[in-house]
Amino acid sequence: MHLPPWLAHALRAQRGPIPWSAVVRGALSAGPLLLAGVLADRTSLGVVAAIAAMLAGINDRPGSRRVSVRRIGAPALAGAAGMAVGTYAGQYAGAVTLTLLLTLVGLVAGGISAVGPVASGAGTQLLVGSAIGAGMPLPLEGWLRAAAYLGGACWLLALRLALPTPGSLAGDFRFDGEREAVAEVYDAVAALLDAVGGENATSRRVALTAALDHAQDALTGPRLRRYASSAAERRLHAQYAAALPLAEAATALAWAEEAVPGRASAGPRRLAAAVRGNTHTGPLPAPNRSGPALRALDDALLRAAEAFDRGRGGDLHTRRRTVRDLLRSVFGAGGREYGLRVALCFGASAAVAQALHHSHWYGEHAHWYWLPATAVFLVKPDLGPLASRVLCRAAGTVLGALLFAGFALVLPRPEGLIALVAVSGALIPVATRHFAAQTAVVTVLVLALVMVGGEPQASASRITETLLACAIVLIVGHLPMPGQRGGGVRSRLTAAGEAAQAYLTHVLREAEGSGLRDSSWPASRQAVRRVRTDDTEGTGDTRAVRWTLRREAYRALAEARTAIALAAAELPALARHSEGSDEIVAVLEGIVDTTTACAVHLDDSGRLAPEQVRRLTELLDELHRLDEGHRRVGVRLPEVPLAG
Repeated sequence: MHLPPWLAHALRAQRGPIPWSAVVRGALSAGPLLLAGVLADRTSLGVVAAIAAMLAGINDRPGSRRVSVRRIGAPALAGAAGMAVGTYAGQYAGAVTLTLLLTLVGLVAGGISAVGPVASGAGTQLLVGSAIGAGMPLPLEGWLRAAAYLGGACWLLALRLALPTPGSLAGDFRFDGEREAVAEVYDAVAALLDAVGGENATSRRVALTAALDHAQDALTGPRLRRYASSAAERRLHAQYAAALPLAEAATALAWAEEAVPGRASAGPRRLAAAVRGNTHTGPLPAPNRSGPALRALDDALLRAAEAFDRGRGGDLHTRRRTVRDLLRSVFGAGGREYGLRVALCFGASAAVAQALHHSHWYGEHAHWYWLPATAVFLVKPDLGPLASRVLCRAAGTVLGALLFAGFALVLPRPEGLIALVAVSGALIPVATRHFAAQTAVVTVLVLALVMVGGEPQASASRITETLLACAIVLIVGHLPMPGQRGGGVRSRLTAAGEAAQAYLTHVLREAEGSGLRDSSWPASRQAVRRVRTDDTEGTGDTRAVRWTLRREAYRALAEARTAIALAAAELPALARHSEGSDEIVAVLEGIVDTTTACAVHLDDSGRLAPEQVRRLTELLDELHRLDEGHRRVGVRLPEVPLAG
């Protein structure tokens, strides 16, 4: 029996080892901040700081310390701004004006969220901060609430930067996240080599893309200087750069389904061990140079060993997104649909909450802000399918409220509740694996904070308001909207198509007499020129440009795959708007894989093999065949090269 996609997604949980370092940080964040506020007789400040630390803990994901500055810091700044805006709006605006203002904030936050994961986190905290600031009855000025919020998030960020993680004794512990990310790239290359010719080759190639994306993000976080400033960091950059030709050769082998010797994966695994242990590579396995891809693999291993010994740094083969790129994400089809959907749901929940509040439905407990704040975590499409999140939110809230009701009967006040906040903070990094578990933990923590702040036990009203928010979001989220639906998927597919074009264009320009002719792609030529201009090494190396374009193509395809998977898990009324998109992205992936094989063969012989020309032509024809279906879901396919 097959469950419907929206229900299967709701029952699916992430797996992996327990992040003990994040658990320790969670235990030292919200609870101690609340305790400090109570001891200093500034409980309200402690409550606000603890809320910020809790939300920062949700964003405290595995990765490098440098990336955590952006992942935790940017949403914290947005949340503090939302707290200030919401507080002053709640003090001076009437119910109608406040509802319209919160709707406008939802429109802005939704559009910004389309930029990427960090921007989405910032949009979430902007909305939550504005709702809490407008409705939470605290005797604090807006600027003081914002300062307390920012201080709470910065406390968790300071813990993230200062505390070492387990197993970080090799080398400089500041770069343990980067070191593990780079090592995982070499492990992923080895896993792909082991899977060549088998049914798992495609999934291993996808895992390699994810590992490269993660390592690239870990190494390109915010910095005070443009270049790596320490020998340890330069060495990691060199080790990452050395993995790119290995990944290219492994992808070419997987495409060709060539026989790979069992010892081929031993080299990348030794390199992974050298990265983790911060040691030299040692002897590598004997080479096998019977084919172009195997020769490329051997050459890449030798260059990697040399790079490990020198450790002089290397190009990360990435470029910054321009202001034009960001504006395109915000005001494009995906950003417009995202912003409108969030604005309608957030505004509708705020309007209902205001109506219930002014009709005294809440009695003496003025916490109407729970309704719009709950809607925030339900409506954002990049966080998961709407129906799945509604189910998980409802189940998690009921479980968390019932658990807290039991704890409230037996725990001493306030010390018992403060301890409960600390325990809940420690559980958040583990609970983030499933939205229902995360909701249950957050519900317990928030109810404890509210009770420490002086309000009575509110489990029953929390359940009622959550169920009401779920109903509002389900109704409003499925209303007809102006324009074409599926904008998020369309924008990701367009970006993937453009990135694949730019990569293929660059490789075909290196092929003379290959049987394919270059086409005039303005977007592709512009992308290639920008990569050449942004080449940090300044060498104009055509391989460096190619690796940058290949990384962008695979990253864009992975983002498109994620968006399609989330859209497919929606209820049928929403899922139908993205039908057929998975076929398009599969063909684009085939084109990029084939282009990679072409690039490796070009390096070896200076021309393309007939099999590569045939396969590439078939894929391009298939892409044209799917053109009509693609337009049916509202995606405009860019032009592609044709056989000459």
